[in-house]
Amino acid sequence: MLELLGQLEDQSQFFNLFNYITFRTGGAMFTAMVIAFAIGAPFIAWLRKKQGKGQPIRSDGPEGHLLTKKGTPTMGGLIILISLGISSLLWADLENPYVWAVLLVTLSFGTIGFIDDFAKVTKQHHGGLSAKVRLGAEFGAALLAVLIMLVAEWVATTPGQTHDVQGFFNALMAGDPLTAVALPFVQGWGVQLLGFYIIFAMIVITGFGNAVNLTDGLDGLAIVPVMIAAATFGMICYLVGRVDYSAYLGIPHVAGVSELATILGALLGGSLGFLWYNAPPARVFMGDTGSLALGGLLGAVAVASKHEVVLAIVGGLFVLETLSVMVQVAVFKRTGKRVFLMAPVHHHFEKLGWQEPTIVIRFWIISTIFALAGLATLKLR
Repeated sequence: MLELLGQLEDQSQFFNLFNYITFRTGGAMFTAMVIAFAIGAPFIAWLRKKQGKGQPIRSDGPEGHLLTKKGTPTMGGLIILISLGISSLLWADLENPYVWAVLLVTLSFGTIGFIDDFAKVTKQHHGGLSAKVRLGAEFGAALLAVLIMLVAEWVATTPGQTHDVQGFFNALMAGDPLTAVALPFVQGWGVQLLGFYIIFAMIVITGFGNAVNLTDGLDGLAIVPVMIAAATFGMICYLVGRVDYSAYLGIPHVAGVSELATILGALLGGSLGFLWYNAPPARVFMGDTGSLALGGLLGAVAVASKHEVVLAIVGGLFVLETLSVMVQVAVFKRTGKRVFLMAPVHHHFEKLGWQEPTIVIRFWIISTIFALAGLATLKLR
């Protein structure tokens, strides 16, 4: 589509707008939002008809949570993925390898989540895919995406050189910026991981996918923090991809990463449309289909933009939710006692008697604070 519009540029200056990432990001957001609103209601009706009893609800959950959620269909994340996918194909530069790497993670994780959701709905049981199969598939998709992004960065930073497998392996072991991890508040490149960077990047993508998945437990709880993180990283990607802005801010420059702003714009638009139906009381849950895909997308974008550590700040809410589960499990195995009344931590507050909207809105506020802190790291270096 961009190639066709480029040919029309000589006939009208209007078509020159499509050369600007900011314009295409806005277009991607609007397109995805319209698609999500258009397909949302009929798609939810179809899911309700097909799923019958809907997503199985935890029997050990808070009483209010248990009674009000029965019968709600899941897999609503497909609304976001469909709108995001169509909008990205229309507005993004499809010759950009980072676009395909991020879409690969998004669709792969979405497929894994869909299979998991399908198993839960058909069996009416919480046991979906086994942890080993699920993590193995996630790490496999993450590995392929990381290799695509590293090769793209290597080729862009070594023009005129021969690019072969041996050369790529040498670059991984050479200790150059390709395999370095940038640190907040520090100019330029930080910690050098050499070839171990691939494993680190895979953990970031897979870990964040599952972190968002753990957070998705109340109506609207996960989707708004995802939108906040997406907006934040849309700005980060745009700045990282610009030579002038990245030099001024003292942050790593990665050529071509600005294009990911269009995908993040599509994510924002699709999420807005989904939120209309997911707002309390939710008419549909995003399920693992949505939460795994969106978390994986954010993780992949962080790896592409070399802001993996900043993702832990911007997505601090997801990190805290994950840590609450890890602490709960570790302490219980060791002592037989629970740190929280229920994990993830949002259920702890529900057990304490907090109303669901109170928990959700306060967590949104916390997510906004984390995002602002993450943005501050761009300047304070």
